[in-house]
Amino acid sequence: MRVSLSGAWLAFLTVAQLHGCASAPPAASGPPPAPPTAEETSVKPGINDHYFEPESNARYVRLLEAETREIVQRREEIVDALNLREGMEVADIGAGTGVLTTVMAERVGDRGTVHAVDIVPSFLERIRRRVDEAGLGNVVVVHGEERATGLPSASLDLALMCDTYHHIEYPESYLRSVLESLRGGGAFVVIDMKRKEGASPVLLNHVRADKQTVVDEIEEAGFVLEKEIDLLRHNYYLLFRRP
Repeated sequence: MRVSLSGAWLAFLTVAQLHGCASAPPAASGPPPAPPTAEETSVKPGINDHYFEPESNARYVRLLEAETREIVQRREEIVDALNLREGMEVADIGAGTGVLTTVMAERVGDRGTVHAVDIVPSFLERIRRRVDEAGLGNVVVVHGEERATGLPSASLDLALMCDTYHHIEYPESYLRSVLESLRGGGAFVVIDMKRKEGASPVLLNHVRADKQTVVDEIEEAGFVLEKEIDLLRHNYYLLFRRP
């Protein structure tokens, strides 16, 4: 059952609009971790329900693309820091309406591909229109799953998850899928909201994990943290590698 927008959620939308929200490999190596032995339960049930309400689509398009949002304001710099090259196979996971997808597509060129992954059909349709209008033929729109990317194994050089991690209900399963989607040495970049004392109570309720918890979960999935990039004010920017 889909839930309606609450007053608290509307307050969060204002916060989200203002705050935002996807070198050599390290020497570490080893096989990916064993798959979980039991069905994983949601860490944040219902967090994405509001995106499926038809009457709310226009609101989210405005919010996700608002120039007051840090991710939108700094989109060129965010993509610059990915160090994309022509011909790369990359994914924008949780692509939303494609704010970063189009910038990434320009950087990888005609010989490269950007897989724009999201679970919300209206967002995917918005991305299709954006890339068509921009004349970009190197974007593949992917209807992802709640527990998996929907991408082939060992198909990516880089995966970006920007302002999306706190929307992942099944992080153990989903991170395993991201790991499997990347080639050996592939990069996994996570940009997400800073959850710290003094932040809005609505943001603290919405963003379940602080940066260290996110790092711990991603490393437990088999990734290696390579570095943190000091670029954004309201979001942290982490670069991991698949060994």
